[in-house]
Amino acid sequence: MDLGLSERVYVITGGTRGLGFATAAQLLAEGARVVVTGRSEKSAEEAAARLGVEASGAEGRALGVAADNADPQTPDRVIAAARERFGRFDGMLISVGGPQAGVPADQLTDEQWQTAFDSVFLGAVRLARTAAGELGEGGVIGFVLSASVREPIAGLTLSNGLRPGLAGFAKTLANELGPRGIRVLGLMPGRIGTERLQYLDSLTGDGDAARERNAAGIPLRRYGTPEEFGRTAAFVLSPAASYLTGSMIPVDGGALHGL
Repeated sequence: MDLGLSERVYVITGGTRGLGFATAAQLLAEGARVVVTGRSEKSAEEAAARLGVEASGAEGRALGVAADNADPQTPDRVIAAARERFGRFDGMLISVGGPQAGVPADQLTDEQWQTAFDSVFLGAVRLARTAAGELGEGGVIGFVLSASVREPIAGLTLSNGLRPGLAGFAKTLANELGPRGIRVLGLMPGRIGTERLQYLDSLTGDGDAARERNAAGIPLRRYGTPEEFGRTAAFVLSPAASYLTGSMIPVDGGALHGL
């Protein structure tokens, strides 16, 4: 299938590693151009260079930009970078690092909630809001959310509190932007084998045992790979998924039990 990604330009926040990086790599492999953001200039530039090498023929089609999702200036700056370098802007995947884990709900401070809100929720809202004003018909905005949108996850109180609200925002935005031909979607990764998940498993005191136990509860009996997530994300961001909007799509090996 031709996904129709040739020459299209996407901004991938948090694209220096994990799910964002995997999505950027797949978009490049399908002919797109990407702007990946990271917390530091060094990490962003290194990720862009690595993408140019790993994706065949992608040299010069990836740009790294240092940006913090919580910074109010980030949305305008990263979209301007896409236009300046590649001459257009077709979509955005908003991916943020997971908030602090392992703290009981009744022990989280106002400061911890505010920090998580600024990066996970408000930063994502700003990015989407700015993208909506810059995109034309055929544009797309994707959110990397979490299975916590549907089922609270033990030890992830901040995510459990914030991600469902972001999903509600995404659904509302999809309804409002639909008449302009702009799509908005959410992706809900389950247990994908990233550094973040290794860390979460390690909080149990025995990471290997936690992984084995968690995998046993997944119908496919294994964790997913970042590449599997990246292929799904690249499809939903592509013109091939042109009638798909407003959906919160699980990428979890069947782990969510609801219909």
